[in-house]
Formats: sequence, structure tokens, C-alpha cells
Amino acid sequence: MPSERTSERTSERTSERTSRTIEERLRAIEDRLDILNLIASHPPSADSGADYFTRQVYTDDGVIDLGGGKAASGNDEVAAMVKTPGHQAAIAGGLAHFCGLPRIDIDGDAATVTSYLQIITPHPNAEPHEVPNHGTTRGFRIHRVGANRWELVRTASGWKIKRRTLRPLDGTEPARELLRGALKSYEKVG
Repeated sequence: MPSERTSERTSERTSERTSRTIEERLRAIEDRLDILNLIASHPPSADSGADYFTRQVYTDDGVIDLGGGKAASGNDEVAAMVKTPGHQAAIAGGLAHFCGLPRIDIDGDAATVTSYLQIITPHPNAEPHEVPNHGTTRGFRIHRVGANRWELVRTASGWKIKRRTLRPLDGTEPARELLRGALKSYEKVG
């Protein structure tokens, strides 16, 4: 049985849907799809060193904050991160960024996206394991899991990243705070 709060949220969404025009609803769907494609393109760009992609999808004054003092600002500086010797060595070692399904909140020409990110690498010291019809491998290991907050703005050329904040899910508060931010609309008001 749905809770009273769930029923209220469902009623609010139904009312919002019926009060918007078809054009407004279509634009909202297109915005979500554009944002999904933008966020889904991050792993292949990071794992292939596609600095040209990163340069195009960050605003000129875009910021990436990876925590621990590791940050870059300006789309050129952010893009250069995938060309560093360390990142190139990680790519050569089989680095794989794996994102969870993002939560997207759009407010006019701004959007906030919250997602999980796993860094997966080949496990070079594990015993080989065969999976029928899929070959033999030493497997992979999850190197790190983090919480992402992407702050986007709509520009003349589409949605762009204004700021990305990433915090490790290591039991500390900063990552949980990022994740709680995705649920603000569910907080009981009053």
C-alpha cells in the first residue's frame, strides 16, 4: 500500500504533467535524453583519452573537483586530465569507468545529475576463470566507487557541464551528502 507521502508525490507529478503543453513535455523528454547521453559518454571518453570530447562538453569556466585537492578549472585544463601520463598508464592497464543510472533534476536552464561511478580494472594476479562461451580471464576488480554530482547548464549548443564533484564512497560524509542532494525533492516540507 502506498504511503501518504508517495501518494502526494504521485498526485503532484500527475498534476504537473497535465498542466504542461505537449511541446513543454516533449522538451522535458528531449532534455533528459540529451543529459543521459552526455553523462553516458563520460566513461568512453575517459577510458579512451578523448580530450576533445571533454573540451566540448565542459563550459569554458567548467570545474572538476575530484576531492583530495585534485581539481581542474576551464575546459582545456579539465580535458588535459585524460592526457596525463598517469591517466594514460591507467588506460593502457585496462581502466574502465562504469556509471550507474543517473538521477536527473532539471530546473529551467540548469540541471543537477547525481550518479555512482565505479572504477574497474583487470585483476592481474587472480587465478584464470573460464565462463562457458565467454572465454577465460583473470577477472576484474572494483578499484573504487564514488558519488558524482554534475551541475549542468543549457547553452546555445546544448547541455554543458559547469561543475562536476566526485567523492569516494569510503564511509565518510562528503559522498553521502552528494547522494542526499539528489533526494531533496522528497523531503517533507512544513
